Amino acid sequence: MHLLPREENPRSPARAENPRSPAREENPRRKSHQGGAASGETQDVSLKVWCPQNQIDTGAMEQMQKAFEAEHPEYKITWTTEVVGEDKCQDEVLKDVGNAADVFLFASDQLPQLVDAGAIAQLGGETEAMVKNEIAESVVDTVTQDGKVYGIPFTHNTFFMYYDKTLLDESDITSLEKIMAKETAEDVYNFYFESAGGWKLGCYYYGAGCSIFGPEGNDLAAGVDWNSATGLAVTNYLIDLINNPKCAYDGEITVSELIESHRLGAWFDGSWNYELYHTALGDDLGMAVIPTFNPDGNDYQLLGFYGSKAIGVNAQSKNMVAAVQFAGFIGNEANQILRYELSQQVPANKAAGSSEKVMADPLATVLVNESNNASVAQPSNSVFSARYWSYAGAIPTEIRSGEITKDNAQEKLDAFVAAMIAE
Repeated sequence: MHLLPREENPRSPARAENPRSPAREENPRRKSHQGGAASGETQDVSLKVWCPQNQIDTGAMEQMQKAFEAEHPEYKITWTTEVVGEDKCQDEVLKDVGNAADVFLFASDQLPQLVDAGAIAQLGGETEAMVKNEIAESVVDTVTQDGKVYGIPFTHNTFFMYYDKTLLDESDITSLEKIMAKETAEDVYNFYFESAGGWKLGCYYYGAGCSIFGPEGNDLAAGVDWNSATGLAVTNYLIDLINNPKCAYDGEITVSELIESHRLGAWFDGSWNYELYHTALGDDLGMAVIPTFNPDGNDYQLLGFYGSKAIGVNAQSKNMVAAVQFAGFIGNEANQILRYELSQQVPANKAAGSSEKVMADPLATVLVNESNNASVAQPSNSVFSARYWSYAGAIPTEIRSGEITKDNAQEKLDAFVAAMIAE
């Protein structure tokens, strides 16, 4: 099963000495070099692009590259297009920034590491203005660090709930308690637990009011409060949930093999796997905002991490002007609509996202509702990124293995909090 973009063990690379910042595109009709478009000559440009497999399979990237060429006759472009998923982008870029792609698609939680390494260009000029003017402020924040914009968000990156309508109805899916209490056949699982390396795990703790580095995720002095009485209650709840025989556990069986035979009631995932699930279930596939849960006698709305998928430019690109222009082009309103039409990625662009076609789409509706009503901004700082994924990802793994029990949960949470403290 494809997991949401997530870094299990992100690096903390040294800062590059001279990152290019900001990257400001020139007007292609006013070239600074001699000749160029004005004299009918063309400039040879090589652009390497990294994108996920779905942008290749759907033909989206090829269509956008051809359209960019048509709009920029001043360039003779040699394209190199390689498959690197948003979840793997940071790792691949930081292996060798100088030989990485000129333009790449990445998950916004990777931004601190890319900035610290001097690997991603700060955007300026028309591209920065487009991001700030055409995309909602809350989404722009996912690609902004220290007031500087480093990416062009093209879709929302959060998850919601899918369910099988033959097993659960709308009255069952409002709470996790109702989902788990539903009577199903012996070989049917009511719920599927997947932490996605800590990404989906966070919805339980944040839903109950716990946080990491304060409500905004940027107050390192505030520390982590997951070892509070509330955090302990959530952990005990997860111990019961993960060990419930009606709860399937990621790594032991896949969602795909369960839903094909109608053996799974509900699970959390993102829009990128919609086609996979819809192919298996057709009209029996339901979608909803993630539910409430009750770990301590109180009902809490689960809150999933919210981020974006975005387009970035390599700070060491040898063709910076063309790279920034291409990044802006594939991130514009028209191409966000094209990407949505070909791969169901709901546009982050305000005008594209509010188009009649998108607004009439149940998938888009549930994603927007999830983002507005059941999500929390994912902390975006290097300390969180460097520590959270490995330490938080271990919590459900150790619950499943029996290393974390109700007898030692407080001790384990104390150790988690101590490991997260910024030195």
